[in-house]
Amino acid sequence: MTIPDSLDRTRPQPTGAFDVDLAVIGSGGAAMGAAIEARRRGASAVLIERDVLGGTCVNRGCVPSKALLAAAGARNTARVARHPGVATAAGAVDLAALVEAKEDLVTDLRQTKYVDVAAAWGFGLLAGSARFRDRDTLEVAGSPLRARAYVIATGAGPALPDLPGLGEVDYLTSTTAMQLRELPTSIVVIGGGYVGLEQAQLFAHLGSKVTLVGRLTPHAEPELADVMREVFTDDGITVVEEHAATLARTPDGVRVTTVSGAQLPAAQVLVATGRRPQTTELGLPAAGVATDDAGFVVVDAHQRTSNPRVLAAGDVTGGPQFVYVAAEAGLVAAANALDPAADRSVDYTALPAVTFTRPQLASAGLSERAAREAGFAVDSRVLSLADVPRALVNRDIRGAVKIVADTTSGVVLGVHAAADNAGEMMLAATYAIKAGMTIDQVADTWAPYLTMAESLRLTAKLFRDEMPTSCCA
Repeated sequence: MTIPDSLDRTRPQPTGAFDVDLAVIGSGGAAMGAAIEARRRGASAVLIERDVLGGTCVNRGCVPSKALLAAAGARNTARVARHPGVATAAGAVDLAALVEAKEDLVTDLRQTKYVDVAAAWGFGLLAGSARFRDRDTLEVAGSPLRARAYVIATGAGPALPDLPGLGEVDYLTSTTAMQLRELPTSIVVIGGGYVGLEQAQLFAHLGSKVTLVGRLTPHAEPELADVMREVFTDDGITVVEEHAATLARTPDGVRVTTVSGAQLPAAQVLVATGRRPQTTELGLPAAGVATDDAGFVVVDAHQRTSNPRVLAAGDVTGGPQFVYVAAEAGLVAAANALDPAADRSVDYTALPAVTFTRPQLASAGLSERAAREAGFAVDSRVLSLADVPRALVNRDIRGAVKIVADTTSGVVLGVHAAADNAGEMMLAATYAIKAGMTIDQVADTWAPYLTMAESLRLTAKLFRDEMPTSCCA
């Protein structure tokens, strides 16, 4: 086995019995964060990938799904006439052309954000399946690789429920759904989490008849979940908020039966019921690396596993499954692996999240329930988009903004929104929470007029009084 030479010929070479300072299993966000941090510290690193370079985000997750969602949203904007005097219309979708364009984008980003970045930083890329022989040795494509430290960053994939009949139907997952070349006439989406929401609206906006089975956005604030129910109804999506019980093949496709006995026929079924870690082929018992009952690698606050030489980061650990969290955790893992005294950890304060529906569903910090469970005395206010000038100008007032604050100090604990560009609003919300700003400070901070972000200031002012406001006062 040959580890690719670094483009940086001045890097320090490992000595003794080690082939490399840091060996990272995987090549997604966590892996890239780890390798970059290793090179920043002057250490040698190699990424080991058994499949396609780039991991979930660029190949099967963030990039392809958001590219298709943007296209579907553009079609829906053309389909729905919101402005008097402006006629709009939307025709049929050439899904094959749309998917081909998505694949071109993925290929470009895989080159520029992974291959080129690896070359610029000077760490190696090694193709092959990795498996631990023992606590100290990794085997890659049948050959041993000994590193000073290892980082497991293999990510997660779609989880399949134990659902009678699932194995007898041609089901889709979030991965395979984005590879379709023909638009299904109808589709049942099982799962009401962020993946289910995005996939359901994606196909509805492209023109499929969609039914969603499952509790709609179960982790969102209840006021915002109500907004999304209204939006999905407007989109023509049938929402059945109960569990699927069985699946069966039919002459026309598939039939989903719910626990109440409701029969939901469709041409296709898409399963979006969570994620499972990709750890089964790594030989973790031989390495002395513990996993939980679901197979996720158990780590401490410093990304260390039960084997001190092996760390783990990203979705494989069961933490918040966002690529920016994975990248930060990878950085922390590498820092602690190369400097055992470092004790770096990921700071999850004000962590933002976005579901890329239309309107977007976004949050930063604590929910009202989580804040109460953490022991805070909590107060909250909810602002309807009917009171936001930007939404009125857009002629779409479906949405709301909610701020959760500590009653005693007035410090902002969480911000939540269902709104156009809600994800963009969360950067300001994250800064406010991270800085420990109070409701009064947010209310008294400048906000540009006729922006959706202005709703943060307007919501904060509701803590003072709930009297109506003028356009700008």
